[in-house]
Amino acid sequence: MAVIKVENLSKIYRLGEISTGTFFRDFERWFARMRGKPDPYTRIGEADHGNRESDEIWALRDVSFEVEQGEVLGIIGRNGAGKSTLLKILSRVTAPTSGQIKVKGRVASLLEVGTGFHPELTGRENIYLNGAILGMTKAEVRRKFDEIVDFAGVEQYIDTPVKRYSSGMHVRLAFAVAAHLDPEILVVDEVLAVGDAEFQKKCLGKMGEVARGGRTVLFVSHQMNAIQELCQRAMLLQKGYMSLESGDVRFVIKEYLFGQQSKDRVAEWVNLGGEFSNPLFKPLRFALCDGQGCVVPMPVSNDTEIWLHIDAVIEEVDSSLTVGYSVISEEGHMLYWSYQTDAAEQYWPKLHKGKVTLRTRLPSRFFNEGVYRIELIGGLHFRKWLFVPGIDTPHINLEIRGGLSESPLWITKRPGLLAPVMLWEAI
Repeated sequence: MAVIKVENLSKIYRLGEISTGTFFRDFERWFARMRGKPDPYTRIGEADHGNRESDEIWALRDVSFEVEQGEVLGIIGRNGAGKSTLLKILSRVTAPTSGQIKVKGRVASLLEVGTGFHPELTGRENIYLNGAILGMTKAEVRRKFDEIVDFAGVEQYIDTPVKRYSSGMHVRLAFAVAAHLDPEILVVDEVLAVGDAEFQKKCLGKMGEVARGGRTVLFVSHQMNAIQELCQRAMLLQKGYMSLESGDVRFVIKEYLFGQQSKDRVAEWVNLGGEFSNPLFKPLRFALCDGQGCVVPMPVSNDTEIWLHIDAVIEEVDSSLTVGYSVISEEGHMLYWSYQTDAAEQYWPKLHKGKVTLRTRLPSRFFNEGVYRIELIGGLHFRKWLFVPGIDTPHINLEIRGGLSESPLWITKRPGLLAPVMLWEAI
C-alpha cells in the first residue's frame, strides 16, 4: 500500500525582491506585470527586470513517485538538486507550485539541526515542545522520555538550555525525539553528518529498526555507504528533475557518482571559471597523468604508472593547509584518503605564494578492475573544509582494466574491492 504518492510535483522560486510589504502595492506590481507594463515601484536609477525567466529557479520539476508502507527510500543528488525542497514539501514546511501530494500517516521530520527547538528552553522542555509539534500527546512523550534521553546521550545536560548545547548535542537530541515518537513516516535530511561516528551508527540502526517496524523512511544523505546499507530503493535528483529511480540501489549510486563521466576517457578536471575560489588554495587543474605530465586516457591497466597532479594558486600561505585526494569505489565505499602531509614533516612539499603544482603517484598493482571516483579534498587541519569530501569538490574518474597480475591464475577481475599483488615466501 502506497503511503506517499507524488504526482507532477514542481516548485519554483523567484530571485530578488518579491514583496513590498503592502498588499495593494504587491497587487499593483502583479497587475502591471500581467499587462506587460513596467514595475510602478521601481526606484529611480534601478533597472526594471520584469518577469524574466532568469529570475526564476525551478527547484523541482515534474517529479512523480510512490513510496510503499515500510519502505526506506534513499534520495541522492548534488547540492542544489532539489532534495531538501522535496522533503520540505512532503513535511508541509513549504507548499508546491504545482502537482499533488497524498500522504497517509503522521510525518516526523528532521530537516535541519534544531528545527522546532527553542534555544531558551531546556532539553527536557524542548522534548515536550517538539513532541507536541509532531502531534504527540503529553502522555506519549512522557512514556518515551527516558528512552529519548538515553539515546541522545545528553542526560547530564537535560535541564540545561539548548542554546548552550554544541551542534552535535543539538542534532542528537533532535533526532532522538523524531525517531522515538512513533511516526508512521520519518523524513530525515542530511543532518547526521553533524554527529560523531558512533552516533551516526546508532541513527542508522534506529532508522532500520523503524523500517522493520512497518514504518516508512525517506532518507537524504551524501553518505553512499549509509544509503546502500539502509535503503531498499533509491532516487536520483538532478537539477530538480528525477533522473533515475530503482530498486537497484548500487546502480543509482553508481549513476550519481559517475554518470556520463564514466564514458569520458580523459581523467582531467579544469577550472574554467571561478569555482572553489579562495585565497588559500584555488584549484586550476586536477588530473591523472603519466610520468611526463601528460593526461592519461582511460581505461588503464592495473600496472600502469599513474601520477595525480593538482595545479593551484595560493595567495595566502597557512601552515595548517592540507590538500590531497580520496578514492571512492563504484559501490560508494571510501577506499582511502591521502594528503601532502601523510609522511614525516621533513618530507612535506613546501607551499608558497603563486602557482603551485603538487603530484603523487597512485599505487600500482593495487586497484581491481572497475571505475573509481577520485576527489580533490583539502582544508585547514581540524578547522574547516575547503573541498568537502563526497559533497562539493572537483573529481575525475579512474577506470582500471586488465594488468592485474602476471600470474596465469589471476588474469580477470578478482573478488573484493582491491586487487593488490603481494610477494610471498616460504620459510
